[in-house]
Amino acid sequence: MSLILDLTQLLGEANVFTGADTARFAKDWTGRYTSDPVAVVRPSSTAEVAECLRIAARHGVPVVPVSGNTGLTGATFTQGGLMISLERMNKIVAINPAARTAQVQAGVVLSSLHDAAERHGLYFPLWFGARGSAMIGGVLSTNAGGSNVLRYGSTRALCLGLEVVLADGRVLNLMSELHKDNSGYDLKDMFIGAEGTLGIITAAVMKLVPAPKAYATATLALRGLSDALTLLNRLQEATGGLVEAFEFMPATYARRLAQVRPDLGLPFDPIPEVTILVELGATAPNLTTPADDGTLPLNDLLESALADLMEQGLVTDAILAQTHQQRRAMWERREAAAEITFAVRPFVDTDIAVPLDKAETFITRIHDRLAKLDPTASTVIVAHLGDGNLHFTAFPSSDSHDLYDQVVEAVEDVVAELNGSFSAEHGVGLSKKASMARRKDPVALDVMRAIKQALDPDNRMNPGKVIPS
Repeated sequence: MSLILDLTQLLGEANVFTGADTARFAKDWTGRYTSDPVAVVRPSSTAEVAECLRIAARHGVPVVPVSGNTGLTGATFTQGGLMISLERMNKIVAINPAARTAQVQAGVVLSSLHDAAERHGLYFPLWFGARGSAMIGGVLSTNAGGSNVLRYGSTRALCLGLEVVLADGRVLNLMSELHKDNSGYDLKDMFIGAEGTLGIITAAVMKLVPAPKAYATATLALRGLSDALTLLNRLQEATGGLVEAFEFMPATYARRLAQVRPDLGLPFDPIPEVTILVELGATAPNLTTPADDGTLPLNDLLESALADLMEQGLVTDAILAQTHQQRRAMWERREAAAEITFAVRPFVDTDIAVPLDKAETFITRIHDRLAKLDPTASTVIVAHLGDGNLHFTAFPSSDSHDLYDQVVEAVEDVVAELNGSFSAEHGVGLSKKASMARRKDPVALDVMRAIKQALDPDNRMNPGKVIPS
């Protein structure tokens, strides 16, 4: 009770939750992990975050930061820890149009930054389905990816500076707006992707880009995955690198979509082996200014490129979005991925990355191995194919823990054979700790443990996550 009293004196009763009041923070998006925190606190400033950590240290209580709680790996799970929510730290401190940067607090919701940048003719190019709830601190802590990594890179590539509160309450000010700084170690990269195990990110300087003045979006049917990489490379050449998204949805995905979300419809009948969602974005007036007849040059460019590719047999059918509503409908089918994946249980969800030319090899090999492990299992795959990130989900015939582990290890085996990664954009949290122990380079793990020990010697910052013991 003295812990709660100290926190209440600091933050006020309205910002210290205990018991049933912690429920909305305690359950993760997947429903797999339900926490039982000693309390949830909502500081409103970096100074208050720092004091919360000092209070937690005095009482010997572990600390777990929580943002939008849209993660998929159990990274915010705790039994008896103090959850620190950054939701009140939601200010967009400054947009600098000349430098194309945004200074933001960690509790800023991703879609809010999109809206703020748009008012200045700019764009924050991190885009995924949970953008309406995911917060900047969370996307930095997991090094989130999304649909636009192909053109703009993941969250790490979009961050110039950070502010971090360390385990002992000290504030590490790395809020640089510099694109070049060779003054020693690039410390900010240590905290991006660390999932709160080294400190709590409280603010950041993020890069902005000119907002595309026009998009050209199409849904394509292909004979098979083997044609997809050639298609992407040809489109990049034909458009001068304007491809922003290149999303892969096989027939199994379309069939599951029809079952779970029939209201979204399907673009092709019959369902093709491979469906690709491709989107171009442009700012140049010669591509974004409508012609006298109302047509958009960017659409014409994509249509011309696709016509050539259809003649070559790389594309068997294509639908180009002619309106914003049609574009939105195409994206809704893709962004329903998490909903349709988790609609069936039990499931084994994985988030892997392989070299671009190995995606088809991965799919072939993992299905062969899954058939031997569990002949009646089904699968759904969806992928950010342009950056080699595949979300492979298996639906085993039973909820046996042994079978779950066997499927996960089979995925790891194939990924290792292809020099890929068992974790692409969702982070490690709890669910991939065993994979870390089995697959991460032992020297890399030793270095990670040394960093953790140096910054958090009492192991109070999100303990038990990311790094195997």
